[in-house]
Amino acid sequence: MALTCGVSAARAEDWPAFGGDHSNRHASSLDAINRDNVSRLRPAWIFQTGQTGYFQAEPVVIDGRMYVSTTHNHVAALDAKTGAVIWTYTHKARTEKIFGPPSNRGVAVSGGLVYEATMDGRVIALDAKTGRLVWDIEAVRPEEGETETAIALAAGLGDKPVQGSSRLGFKMPPLVADGLVIVGVTGAGYGLHVEDAKGGLDGGSVVGIEGGYGRRGWLAAYDARTGEERWRWYVTKQDGWEGDFVEKTDDGLPLHRDIAAEKAAAEKNRDAWKVGGGSLWMTPAYDPDLGLIYLGTGNPAPQNFGLTRPGDNLYTMSLVALDVKTGALRWHFQQVPHETWGYDVASPPFLLDWPGDKGPVKAVAEASKLGWIYVHDRKDGRLLGKSAPLITQKNLFQPPSPEGTVVSPGPLGAVSWHPVSFDARTGLAFAQVRHGAATYTVKTVSGGQGKPDIRYTETSEARGEPAHSTLTAVDLSKGGTIAWSIKAGSRLSGGTLATAGGIVFSGEEDGHLDAHDTRDGKLLWRFQCGAGIGGPPVTYAIDGRQYVAVAAGGSSFTKASGFGTGDALVVFALADQ
Repeated sequence: MALTCGVSAARAEDWPAFGGDHSNRHASSLDAINRDNVSRLRPAWIFQTGQTGYFQAEPVVIDGRMYVSTTHNHVAALDAKTGAVIWTYTHKARTEKIFGPPSNRGVAVSGGLVYEATMDGRVIALDAKTGRLVWDIEAVRPEEGETETAIALAAGLGDKPVQGSSRLGFKMPPLVADGLVIVGVTGAGYGLHVEDAKGGLDGGSVVGIEGGYGRRGWLAAYDARTGEERWRWYVTKQDGWEGDFVEKTDDGLPLHRDIAAEKAAAEKNRDAWKVGGGSLWMTPAYDPDLGLIYLGTGNPAPQNFGLTRPGDNLYTMSLVALDVKTGALRWHFQQVPHETWGYDVASPPFLLDWPGDKGPVKAVAEASKLGWIYVHDRKDGRLLGKSAPLITQKNLFQPPSPEGTVVSPGPLGAVSWHPVSFDARTGLAFAQVRHGAATYTVKTVSGGQGKPDIRYTETSEARGEPAHSTLTAVDLSKGGTIAWSIKAGSRLSGGTLATAGGIVFSGEEDGHLDAHDTRDGKLLWRFQCGAGIGGPPVTYAIDGRQYVAVAAGGSSFTKASGFGTGDALVVFALADQ
């Protein structure tokens, strides 16, 4: 049975929004490039941004123009046929105190304006014809409300560099819906950390500092014409964020919580919601018929350390549905109450029709770090089903311990922020799946000068456990069975793109863009782009010629594997056209 998204599509030749359209399917009906001729795919043109590294943006293509954001939030408009530069916008950040690396995942284009949300906490609109700044709203100062201090930790950790804090900024491409520009903040629940020098977890990542460290995540809507804020929804629930102190997840999995200890600590930590975390990583899906948007929320703060935030920590670690006009919560499904492992609901949700007993049900799906694709009724959030496991799970939901607890998956996935593509014709979803376990260890360092000791969680790569990626096809027309799974040569990154030509494109951190047959996963073509694939591939057509574009800039994780960073947007087409 073919599955559909229930959202009217734009011109097939364009790629007018993140995900291709508001359904977030990352799929295209174009088929000029197909399984029979993809071996002839060659670079048509390359645009070098001049900003090396952390290039994660998904381009937008409308009426022959491509719009793409770069590292440090610069924006370029290009001729999508030739790569010629039409205009550029140079962003001037107002602070260097941002959360994490200066990455950005794309822009939105609507009504003659290009919208971007920036790492220094601004939402801006540019004239699509000229690049002129139309409006510029400071939504948040990244450093405001900072509470963490690295002094005590730095003293106790030797020469390991302590980085990070709960600074707020934007990474996600905005969603434009119902005359609103909608975007959510990141950095709310991350906090202090120690990264391995190569950008991985091998040296131990210190997160979850005991105490009231964090920020409160939120999603806001701005008037698309003026930039005036229309509504704001906070992730952490002010009244009753403790929830019901549940012992199992909504789908029946034991959480291994010490409920008695949490309840005993509740009164002392009754205001924990004020710094409760809940980052928002990727663009919501949108159903205009229901007037609802669907988004995933991040981990509570402090990350990986739960005694100072007793309860379920609503509405972190959830798939939520909000009224697009008001931001009012319609429903939520919390994948992990009282989360302590880093399982953000990060991959963008996508819309589909789920085959029910009485006919198709309008549904929303989300590929999780836990290793399942969850499918919900769009109206009320009812769990319709979940896929077979995408990975081998181990000690799931066992808490961090002083001895070290090995848990699979670790904080990098199964499926992280990378978009999953969904082919409505076949019912197949294509996911980049990370197989890897982590060791979660609770440690203590001195607070210094008569102050209490400081407890924290160190997360490190679990030795002797599988560590690889697979490109995995999940048949959502058959209840979520695994259709096929292919092991990759290096870590997969950026997300996938499915086309009507029977191709699924997928990037690797070693710089390869790969094309697989959607029927069985057979590798049909690959090209070395010179730096790790950082963003999702897209496709479009001009004058009957189909193109595929992808950002190759690498990231901290490509450094961990010995691969460099870059600044290239690489665009491909068939060589004989």
